Amino acid sequence: MMKKYFLLLLIFFTTTLHSQTNKPILHGKHWIAITGKPLGATAGAMIFNDGGNAVDAACAMVAATATMWDVLGWGGETQALIYHPELKKVIGINALGVAPSGATTEFYRQKGYTIPPKFGPLSAVTPGTPGGIMVMLAEYGTMSLEKVLEPALEMARGYPIEAQAANSIERNKDEIKKWKYSKSLFLTNQGSDREAPVEGEVFIQKDLYNTLNKLIETERLALENGKNRKEAIYEAYKRFYEGDIAREIARSTQEQGGLITVDDLKNYEVYIEEPLKISYKDIDVYKLTTWVQSPVLLQSLNMIENLDIKSMGFNSTNYIHSLYQVMNLTFADRDFYYGDPYFNPKEPVEGLLSKEYAKKRLKLITEKNNEEIKPGNPYEFQKGNNPFLNYIESWETDNNLDKIKSAFDLNHNMSNNNDFEESFMAGTTTVQAADTSGWIVSITPSGGWIPAVIAGNTGIGLSQRMQSFVLDPKDGPYNVLEPGKRPRATLTPTIALKSDEPFLSFAVQGGDSQDQNLLQFFLNMVEFDMNIQEACEAPNFNSFQMRSSFGYHENRPGELLLHESTPQFIRKELRKKGYKLQFRPKTSGPINAIFFDNINKTFQGGSSDFGEDYGIAW
Repeated sequence: MMKKYFLLLLIFFTTTLHSQTNKPILHGKHWIAITGKPLGATAGAMIFNDGGNAVDAACAMVAATATMWDVLGWGGETQALIYHPELKKVIGINALGVAPSGATTEFYRQKGYTIPPKFGPLSAVTPGTPGGIMVMLAEYGTMSLEKVLEPALEMARGYPIEAQAANSIERNKDEIKKWKYSKSLFLTNQGSDREAPVEGEVFIQKDLYNTLNKLIETERLALENGKNRKEAIYEAYKRFYEGDIAREIARSTQEQGGLITVDDLKNYEVYIEEPLKISYKDIDVYKLTTWVQSPVLLQSLNMIENLDIKSMGFNSTNYIHSLYQVMNLTFADRDFYYGDPYFNPKEPVEGLLSKEYAKKRLKLITEKNNEEIKPGNPYEFQKGNNPFLNYIESWETDNNLDKIKSAFDLNHNMSNNNDFEESFMAGTTTVQAADTSGWIVSITPSGGWIPAVIAGNTGIGLSQRMQSFVLDPKDGPYNVLEPGKRPRATLTPTIALKSDEPFLSFAVQGGDSQDQNLLQFFLNMVEFDMNIQEACEAPNFNSFQMRSSFGYHENRPGELLLHESTPQFIRKELRKKGYKLQFRPKTSGPINAIFFDNINKTFQGGSSDFGEDYGIAW
C-alpha cells in the first residue's frame, strides 16, 4: 500500500512539474513588456520601438491600461519598484492616494459605517496614478510626457472595448446610475436592455482625452519657455494637482457627496522610497513597505527558510499545510501591524522582518490547522514596547459576516459569497518591463475601476481604496483612518537579485491573494526548478484565513481553495487536518514575470494563462 501511495505521489508531482504550458516562454534580447491587457503591452512595445527605456514603456503601459477601466482607472493608485542599473539599486514608488481632510472616523461613524463604504464618492482617496506616472517618468524615464501618453490619448479618442470591461459595466450599471457623470460616460446605450457598450464597440472618452491633452499642453508650453524635460513634466504634475484639473476634481466630488478638496490634492505627494529587503538563501528579495501588504512575502520567506520545502514535494499535503500555516501567521501580523509608515505609531518593521522572530512564530505551527492564530509581538525583537498588546489579547480570529452585519448599513455595503471571493482574487493588473540597458520596472497599479465615480468633466474615475481602512483600532491599530493617511493596500510588486544581478521581476493581480500567489510562484522557480512559464501556470492554493481588505473585511478561517486536479488522497488528508476545501479549474492567479538570463544576457517572460495577461518582447 505504501509503495502504491508513493507511486501516486511521484506521478502527480512529475506530471505537474513538467506538463506542457498553455503559453510559451517569451524570449527577448532588447526589451520585454508584459501586462494584464494586450493593448497595454502594445503601448509598451510602441514606446520601446521609439527608443524609450523600460520606465518610459512602463508608464505608457499603466496609462493605456488606466484608460480601459475594468482593472484600473486614472484616479487609482500606482505602486512600483524600479531597478536603477547605474546605481545598482532598487527604488520604491509610493503613489497611493490619501484620505481627504474631512475623512475622520467620527464622520463615517455618524453616517452609520463601521468601515468606509465599498463604492461611491465616500470611498475615494486622492488620485495617485497620474502623479505616479509623472514622477517615475520625470525621475527615471527619457521621453516626454506627450510621447508616453500617445497610446492612452489615442485610446481615449476611441478604442474597441474588450468584453471583460463591457460586461463589468453592464453588471454594475445599477451602481453606475447613482452618479450622473458615470452614467453619462459608461452607459452608451441608455434605454436598451443592455445599456453598457458591447464587445468591440468603439468606446469614446472625450473628457479624459481633454484632460490628458491639458497635461500635454502644459508640458509643451513649459518646454517652449525653456524648461528642461524633467521640469516640464512637473509643470504638468502641478496642473493636475493644483490647477484647473484639481479644481474640477474637488468640485465634482463634493457635488456628488464626496470629501476631496483642492487643498487635499495640492498637499498630495508621491514618495520615492527605500524598499524593504530580506535574503532568502542567496537571493535578495525587495518589496515595498507596510503601506501595502508586501512585507508578508518577506516574513513568509524568513519562516520558510527554516523548512525543507523541496523535500516535501510540490503541492503535497505537507507542503500545502506548511505554507498555509506560514501565511496564517504572516497575514495575522499584516492585519494588525501594517499601515502608513508616515504616521505614528511607527510599524515595528525591524521586528517583523527579524529572522529570530520568524523562528519563534514558526514554532506555532502544529499538525492540524490552527484557526486561532493571533498577531505576534515583534517588539520583542527590536527596541520599544508594544503599545497595543491589549488589542492582541482581544483579537477576533474569525471576523465572519454574521458578526459584522448588524453593525453595517446594508444599504451602503452589500456583500455575498461571490463578493467575498472576488475581493480576494479579482481586480487590478500588473506591469513588468525591462530593457537591455538594465532598467527594470515592476508595477501593481489599481483603483478607480468599474463602477467608478467620475470626477465631473475630467473623465477621471475616483479610487475606491478608502474601504481598506478600519475605524476601530482593535481591528488594526496601525491602519485606522486619519486625514492625509494612506490606507493599507494589497498592491505588491517584487524584484529579486541574485549575486547582485537581476534575477526576477514579478507581480500578480488579485487583492488579498497577491502575496499568496507570489510566494508560491517564487518557490516554484527557486525550490522546484520550474521555468518561468511553468511557474506562472502551476496550480496553487489560496487561503481565506486573513481578513479581506475590502467590503466587510470578512475572513473564512480554514477555507482552502485548491486546483481541481488535486488528487483525492491529498484532499482527504487536508480535510483530516481541519481544512474546508473548494476547487477551481484555474488557481494560479494572473501572474506576470520576467526572468533574467544573465549567462546569455537575455530575458524570459512568463504570463499566466489565468486571464487576459499578455506580453511582447524583442
